[in-house]
Amino acid sequence: MSLDKNAKIYVAGHRGLVGSAIWKNLQEKGYTNLVGKTHKELDLLDGAAVRKFFDEEQPEYVFLAAAFVGGIMANSIYRADFIYKNLQIQQNVIGESFRHNVKKLLFLGSTCIYPRDAEQPMKEDALLTSPLEYTNEPYAIAKIAGLKMCESFNLQYGTNYIAVMPTNLYGPNDNFDLERSHVLPAMIRKIYLAHCLKQNDWDAVRKDMNLRPVEGIDGNSSKEDILDILGKYGISGEEVKLWGTGTPLREFLWSEEMADASVFVMEHVDFKDTYRPEEKDIRNCHINIGTGKEITIRQLAELIVTTVGYQGQLTFDSSKPDGTMRKLTDPGKLHSLGWHHKIDIEEGVQRMYNWYLGKNQK
Repeated sequence: MSLDKNAKIYVAGHRGLVGSAIWKNLQEKGYTNLVGKTHKELDLLDGAAVRKFFDEEQPEYVFLAAAFVGGIMANSIYRADFIYKNLQIQQNVIGESFRHNVKKLLFLGSTCIYPRDAEQPMKEDALLTSPLEYTNEPYAIAKIAGLKMCESFNLQYGTNYIAVMPTNLYGPNDNFDLERSHVLPAMIRKIYLAHCLKQNDWDAVRKDMNLRPVEGIDGNSSKEDILDILGKYGISGEEVKLWGTGTPLREFLWSEEMADASVFVMEHVDFKDTYRPEEKDIRNCHINIGTGKEITIRQLAELIVTTVGYQGQLTFDSSKPDGTMRKLTDPGKLHSLGWHHKIDIEEGVQRMYNWYLGKNQK
């Protein structure tokens, strides 16, 4: 089915990494009636506010790309927030979508829903076959609840809610906060700052810190304070120290491609296409979105060092956790539905760095 270009489409989380890319993709494809609300305008944790929004806007299609996310460190510290906030957002948006007869909803999860020791590459039916990775269990359980909610509404009420599980994403509007960001943007920023320190380019360092203060230290702080706080995150002119051993393998997908896959699924895939009709128990109807290709954390760091032109040392602190050793998706189901990725990691890192520099030079 193709969507009417004037249909009202609500993108929840339209300022985030994925949501902003979905918004841009829809605009480029000629969709003219998009609705987005910032967190200040609409708190998705507030059920009454979400209901009022749906009453007023009556969206026909919904992309649920809003979530509370972060890396290993954040997942360890904010365990309650990760499960409570994500369940609440899903509950409110999926519930109101149902009450307001939304024609189709796309729910965005994450491949951390799969068991820690899932067979690699991970197929959709690995879900719930063994225990999850401890660090992100609260987040994973929230996302599993979301995809099961979509599946269950479809089975009980005949709705058309599709859940997609993207691999690690990176791209424009990523989060570069050193305390909370994911591995790839964090590395780009760390290596860039170390490069600026090595070049003794304090203007660039101060500009970067003003754009994104670290624990209250910004570009107006003293050199000592800046060096201290960057040192805490393993950044100096002489070396960049990264967490773990550098051996885990990761798969990365450019966020604009994730958006393209999401819009493709919204336009061309219905619930009935996500499982085999002969199945007695209908489950695992979600769709992996990934490249099916992987790179070690060390190789990724070296790629970024080359891209940035950093001349210092790259070291790994093996006393720090590695997280899961391997997390590779099997995108076979997505391929069979007709979508493939085009941007590989080398091109993606260059694009990402160019984007970051562009933001810093404004």
